[in-house]
Amino acid sequence: MRDLQGATVVVTGAGRGIGAALARRFAAEGARVAVNDRHLDRAEAVAAEIGGTALPGNASDALVPTALRLLGGTVDIYCANAGIAPAGGPELPDEQWEAAWDVNLMAHVRAARDLLPHWLERGRGRFVSIASAAALTTMIGAAPYAVSKHAALAFAEWLSVTYRHRGIDVHAVCPRGVRTAMRRQAGATRGMLLTSVPIGPDEVAEAVLKGIADERFLILPHPEVAEHAASRGDDRERWLCDTNQLQRRQEARRQAG
Repeated sequence: MRDLQGATVVVTGAGRGIGAALARRFAAEGARVAVNDRHLDRAEAVAAEIGGTALPGNASDALVPTALRLLGGTVDIYCANAGIAPAGGPELPDEQWEAAWDVNLMAHVRAARDLLPHWLERGRGRFVSIASAAALTTMIGAAPYAVSKHAALAFAEWLSVTYRHRGIDVHAVCPRGVRTAMRRQAGATRGMLLTSVPIGPDEVAEAVLKGIADERFLILPHPEVAEHAASRGDDRERWLCDTNQLQRRQEARRQAG
């Protein structure tokens, strides 16, 4: 489905940032949008702005049955955008690892579980995973984010491989630095984000719409990420050494105050 006029769309984490930009962009194309956010006021504000429908709740909840009811029984496009990025590594408590896994991966799995019977029956559907450039490389200082985003990309690839011949289109969107609240809160992880020039959420949304129109699986709002990911695959040892240099510079900056 390239013509979005009248399409029904769910965007998770759409109360601000990339999610809000996606909701606005889909609505501008004539889609009917369910705006999900765990903060009811944010969901309602964006929904009111675009003439959409607020869908409050955590992205890891079973949102699809409610979305189907709100959108008249059909969801054409599901944008799994919500994500969290706790800073740290193995020292973080299990609860933080589990939260990242739940929101960044299992929310996608649960949505697909509920959407696929509906989509397969009618022979079409579109799943958009906002996976992050961390899914193709890594994220310094944020192990749960990097690991769960790799898993989200792997799940999107699996969906595409398994169902593309049955009318299910899948896209993995992998931006790097985006001017959002998550980036501002990144703290020690920000150095990895800033290996690309930060862009605005609207630019990500525009890249997503273009990627859908072009029927591309991998959507890279920062085109240079393709080269960085390729270098990781071509020479893993060199990539590890180069990225470790970024880690060491981060540590030096922290020690310098």
